[in-house]
Formats: sequence, structure tokens, C-alpha cells
Amino acid sequence: MISSITYENSLEFAQKMDTSDPLRQFRNHFHIPLIHDKKAIYLCGNSLGLQPKAARDTVEQEMLHWQTLAVEGHFLGKQPWLTYHKQFRPLLSNLTGALSHEVVAMNNLTTNLHLMMISFYQPTSDRYRIIMEAGAFPSDQYAVESQVRFHGFDPSDAIIEIKPREGEHTLRTEDIIQAITNPENKPALVLFGGVNYYTGQVFDMQAISKTAHEAGAYVGFDLAHAIGNVSLHLHDWGADFAVWCSYKYLNSSPGGVSGAFVHERHANNPELPRLAGWWGYDEATRFQMKKGFIPQHGADGWQLANAPILLMAVHRASLDIFQEAGLENLRQKSILLTGYLEFLIQNDPILNQTLHIITPSNPEERGCQLSMLTTKNGKGIFDKITEAGVIGDWREPNVIRLSPVPLYNSFEDIYQCGEILSRCVREITTI
Repeated sequence: MISSITYENSLEFAQKMDTSDPLRQFRNHFHIPLIHDKKAIYLCGNSLGLQPKAARDTVEQEMLHWQTLAVEGHFLGKQPWLTYHKQFRPLLSNLTGALSHEVVAMNNLTTNLHLMMISFYQPTSDRYRIIMEAGAFPSDQYAVESQVRFHGFDPSDAIIEIKPREGEHTLRTEDIIQAITNPENKPALVLFGGVNYYTGQVFDMQAISKTAHEAGAYVGFDLAHAIGNVSLHLHDWGADFAVWCSYKYLNSSPGGVSGAFVHERHANNPELPRLAGWWGYDEATRFQMKKGFIPQHGADGWQLANAPILLMAVHRASLDIFQEAGLENLRQKSILLTGYLEFLIQNDPILNQTLHIITPSNPEERGCQLSMLTTKNGKGIFDKITEAGVIGDWREPNVIRLSPVPLYNSFEDIYQCGEILSRCVREITTI
């Protein structure tokens, strides 16, 4: 853990922090958008990460392979397409705390969530409920609702959503544990986000996994806002599965290729229900084209179709940066950046009255995101800071989300954001 630091509300302090930052050069690896011909203060990596400068070259390389090799590109070239997905195993295993055969890059997030639920949501007449956080990302809510209906159950009965206590904005771990262990609930599946998209709260995935298994349920996580953001130890935590997207903190293009984790205890279980495709078939005998599905070992056995090479090329460009920077190094900087933004807001009397931070104050319970409840004129404030050069995120009805990403945000970014926030709030309140 980083040592304590005394923040200062000054440009000199921010610039001093940037000068001593060992990760400062990684900002130069990304294209930063412009507002009014000036580099924006981009604090929206929680929705879409910036484009790595190397992405164009990696895509162009595969375009050249397609141009010069055509179908032979599956077997020839610098990285043959037939095995292209395998290069992501060590990179993704580092980011998720998994064994290399437990992870696979494929599809998109909601598709992967459905595939995992086919395998790990197997309801019976007396054990059919799914426990999840209230206010999960809508796509998760829709996927769960449709899966429950597919199995013939009523979502109003089969889905148990855990809500924060009255007057609170985030969940207490003890309330999650209590819901899982409640003998009346008897969950078949416990499904949580790793980080709640709205509040930025990091859930105790280890405790949730342990409790779910003790209660006789499978457990899975949606890591869309967690991967590339916080430390993960999926294998050691014992989660049955996890899914994620790559276009947020992993910076791998709009709609970029997703990923999935399946714990190794399920790696050699051909009896586990699943939807199958040719690409998930045993690699050694795949080209014999025989009937009767024989899954590959590990997470690869959940693949359906061949890899989207151009999307994966962008994915590789970004993951190479993570490999060089090191997630733990990035996490340490993230804690400092997010803490600095929190300091600037809480130590400005007007901001402190106007913006109520609903993200946990404990750095271990949040990633690089602060969600701020606006007491009045929230949309007006958001529009003003956007016009002034801060790209953040607005969530109805009254929340501004700002995410200082350690790969490409600087301390000067955060200082300037604080200045812009302060000025814009004062302008709004005097109108």
C-alpha cells in the first residue's frame, strides 16, 4: 500500500506529482480528444477508454495479412489467426488473477453472460432464485430476467435484488451475506458486478464467493467496471465464472472483444450444460468435422465462433501497455489520483455543498471513479464543465461520474478539473 500523502490545492503540487510519477510516460501512448482545439480533461474511461496510438498499426498489420495472405492468414503470418486468441491468455490471467486456461477473449459481454448462465444457472423447483445487486447495469438486469423467464419462472419471485439501507447509497457486505444465507432464499446463482457502475463501489468478491458456495449456489461476476481498474483474484476467490467487456478501462475500441473466466474445477466437465460451437471443439480433432461436441479444456471450450481479428488486434495493442505498466503500479497511482479529486471537492466549500460523493471513501472499496450526487442544477453543472473541457459522464437523475484513469490522466488534469468544477458551480449558483 502507498504511504500517506498530504494533498495541496495548487498547480505546483499537481505538477510536482506528475514529475515524480513513474507512469507519466504512458499518457503519451494514447490519443486525447480535443475540445475547442485544446486537449480535453478526459475522465470518462468508465464508459469508453481512449484509443492507444499503437492500435492503428496493429490493425493495419492484420489488414496487410488479409491483403497478402487471404485465407492462409489463418496459418501464416506473424500471428496466425487460427491461434490468435491464445496470445491473450497470459495477459488476461494477470489482470484477473486467473490461471491461463481459465480465461478467454471472445464475443461481447452480454453474450458471454448468457453463455455462462446457460451453464451456471440450473434452477430446480425448490432452488431457482438469483441474488444480485439492485441497480445493476440494465443489460445484466435484462439478461437475468430473460434467463429466468426462459426457465419458466417469474422474475418478481426468482430475482432477489439487494438494496442499500435507507439513507445509504452503497451496499453493506453483511447485508449481501445475510441475503445469500437466508434459508428462505435458497439461491441457485449469486451474480454481482465487481464494481457497481453507478456508485463505483467495489464489492467484496471473495466474501460473496465463499458465502454463495456455502449456501449451495454458483457465483459469477460482471467485471465490466473492475477489469483493468482494481486488483482481481478470481481463481483464489473461487468464483465459478466471470465476464467483462474491454472498451472501458481496457481501451480496446467501441464494442471491442469481451472475455470470460471459468474456474478450472469446471475445465474438464463435458456434462456441464453449455451452448456449443465449432471454435470451442477439441482443437486436436476439430478439423475432422465429426458429430458430437467435445469441448476444449478450460474456458476455450465455451467459444462459439472464430475470433474477430481486427477487434482483437486493438485489444492486443492496449493489453501490451498494461503488461508494460503493471496493474499493481497502476492501482497505486489510481488511488492517489482519485484521492486527489476527492480532496479537491471536499475542501472547496461550494463544491462540498453542491456535490455529494456517493462512492465509498475507503480506497479499498472503490476503483478510479467518483460518483457525485448533485443537490441542484446537476445537468447544468455537467453541461458547463463539458463546455469548459472536462469529459465526464451524466447519469439520470442527478449523478456526475468522473474517473481518473492512471494510464492517461495526470495530476494536473485533476487539478484543472477541480478548478473548472469550482468555477462552473459558482457560475450556476449565481444565475
